[in-house]
Amino acid sequence: MILRDNSLIILPQKKVLIFMQAIEALLRRYSPRALKEPAPDDAALALILESATRAPDHGRLRPWRFVVIKSEARAQFGELLAGHLRRTKASVSDEALERERLKAFRAPLIVAVAAIVTPDGKIPEIEQVLSAGSAAQNMLHAAFALGFNAVWKTGGAAYDDQVKVALGLESKDAIVGFLYVGTDDAGPGSLPRPDWRNFVQDWPPTGAAAAVTSPAGTR
Repeated sequence: MILRDNSLIILPQKKVLIFMQAIEALLRRYSPRALKEPAPDDAALALILESATRAPDHGRLRPWRFVVIKSEARAQFGELLAGHLRRTKASVSDEALERERLKAFRAPLIVAVAAIVTPDGKIPEIEQVLSAGSAAQNMLHAAFALGFNAVWKTGGAAYDDQVKVALGLESKDAIVGFLYVGTDDAGPGSLPRPDWRNFVQDWPPTGAAAAVTSPAGTR
């Protein structure tokens, strides 16, 4: 039996264990402020990426693309970020360019998560992008469940066509985020957790007349 928010949930013992592990990981995850070595090894990374492919996918388009950046490749990614800043700012200092390069070293591993968008099809483009976003969220939770952590970042470079092409994408595609993955020792900090009740509303609103307009031509 599981008691949560005054509701009693009865499950078999084995399912209770799985349930508690999954819910605990969901509720405890946080975005870290700093990440360091070790990064997930190949086996752990494979589990994280496999988790990504369990994202909702309307039409079974499989729109996901995961670009893995690690080790020395991070320096090249840093140059990509600096190049974007140089192209998009009228005046930029050497110090600002160096700060941009160093963003690539926020974590020992980076995964650029993108949607390979199929335009003009039956599935709206926004749903394809949302599927890639769901994949990214799965990766965050999988990394945390495996004892690592990750933070999701974007910035102007995520929306830049030249950056997309450099990462093997096309301008029509959408980078939903750069996931920085590694180990966090600092913990979640003191930022209060949001109360889910502040984001929920019933429909129709309590006390409102239950007047729902019928579709045209119906009675």
